[in-house]
Amino acid sequence: MSLKIDVIKDKILSENYFVLRNITYDLTRSNGEVIRHKREVYDRGNGATILLYSPEKQTVVLIRQFRVATWVNGNADGRLIETCAGLLDDDEPEVCIRKEAVEETGFAVGEVKKIFELYMSPGGVTELIHFFIAEYTDAHRANAGGGVEDEDIEVLEIPFTQALDMVKSGEIRDGKSVILLQYLLASGLMA
Repeated sequence: MSLKIDVIKDKILSENYFVLRNITYDLTRSNGEVIRHKREVYDRGNGATILLYSPEKQTVVLIRQFRVATWVNGNADGRLIETCAGLLDDDEPEVCIRKEAVEETGFAVGEVKKIFELYMSPGGVTELIHFFIAEYTDAHRANAGGGVEDEDIEVLEIPFTQALDMVKSGEIRDGKSVILLQYLLASGLMA
C-alpha cells in the first residue's frame, strides 16, 4: 500500500537565492493513521558532481572553496575540499559537469561515466545530485581553472592515497567527495 499525502498548505517563504517553502500536509500511513507534518523544504535545483582521476599518476583532482554554510556551522575558515560540482540549471547532467570541470578545475575531460544519482539531504533539501567520474591526463588541461566571476577556487591535484587519508583525518568532509573517493577505491579503478 502506498502512502497518501494531502497538502494542506504550500507557502513560499523566500525566493532570495533559491526557494524556501513551508509545507503542511497530512500523511496517511500504511496502517491508515493520519499524521500532520509541518516542514520547510529548500529547493535549490538539481546538480552534478565529478571526480577526475589518473590511474597513471595515481592522483585525483579536487577543489577547495569557501562554503558559507560550513562556516556558519563551525568550519573556521569556511573552506571545503570537494569534488567539482554545479547546478544543472537548464543543462543535462553530463553537459553541466563537463562545463563545471573546465571552469573549476581547468580540465576538459574526454569520456565521462555516470555512476548514480543520490539525494544528499532528503530531510529538507530537494536536490538530486548526478555523480560522475572521468579519467584525466595532463593533455586534458584547457586552462588553470579556479572558477568564474564570484568564485575563488583552488585546484588540488593530490595522490589518491593522500585523499583517502584526508577523509580519515577529517580534512575532507564533503559527502559527495567521500562517496566518489570510496567508489574509486571499491571499484578497483585506483589502488
